[in-house]
Amino acid sequence: MSDQDQSANQLKEQQRIDWDAAAAGWKQWWSTFERAAQHVSDRLVELAAVRPSHRVVDLATGIGEPAITAARRVSTGGRVVAIDQSPGMLAVARERAAALGLSNLEFRVGDIESLEAEEHSFDAAICRWGLMFVPDLDSAARGIRRALKPGARFATAVWSAPDKVPMISLGGEAMRTLVGLPPRQPGALDPFRLADVSILTRALEGAGFTEVRSEPLEVVFEFASGDEFTRFRASVSAPLRTVLDRCTPEVREQIMRATVEAAAPYRRADGSLRLPNVSICLAARA
Repeated sequence: MSDQDQSANQLKEQQRIDWDAAAAGWKQWWSTFERAAQHVSDRLVELAAVRPSHRVVDLATGIGEPAITAARRVSTGGRVVAIDQSPGMLAVARERAAALGLSNLEFRVGDIESLEAEEHSFDAAICRWGLMFVPDLDSAARGIRRALKPGARFATAVWSAPDKVPMISLGGEAMRTLVGLPPRQPGALDPFRLADVSILTRALEGAGFTEVRSEPLEVVFEFASGDEFTRFRASVSAPLRTVLDRCTPEVREQIMRATVEAAAPYRRADGSLRLPNVSICLAARA
């Protein structure tokens, strides 16, 4: 194994640990998140042309989206295979699917870069806010296309630039200053890595996808207060949890206060927050 391969494996293992640690927070807050994000799942299912009786793969499904949305669309005659690297997140997804009585969903622990699927075995592929964290986009794109039937569609969502995604970026600079972290590096495996859609477009076209198109989609998150927002972020953000766990209680409190202050421009008269964000949906044909 080369040093590069070992480094990539170590990175993915740390991602798994971080997302497993955040799973309890996602279980607590998933309904808040999905109130804002459901229409993104709906749009991805539409862009991927998911139909009744289709066999669909959802990559980096997290707490089960857009897999659950797709499972409703394919109905009892179809099937959705939902894949994620985090067993902890998949446990939350399984609970949600069971509570909804969905029996056409299968959850698997897996890696997008080395997708284990028979060639041309899926009618559609979807991925919501997952590809930003994949080290080797080219391998991932090739594996997704190989798993799709000729002419089938792939749809994914990524986040735009930090200044257009306050739900994630608020308080980031203050945290870096307080903890002594370096500035964000271009190309880092973080939520904003694919804000320049040309990066993902090149990977998809290089894998043989055609008709690659992108469109912005607003995603509005609402919270009762700035304090509720910071509790949400500290619970569900795997990178933020990692930083907070290493801080003293005093520094953690400073980070939380700085995040509340950064959210002030989005505060309404009653103290609640309305955070508009820009996501980018991309669709392509295999």
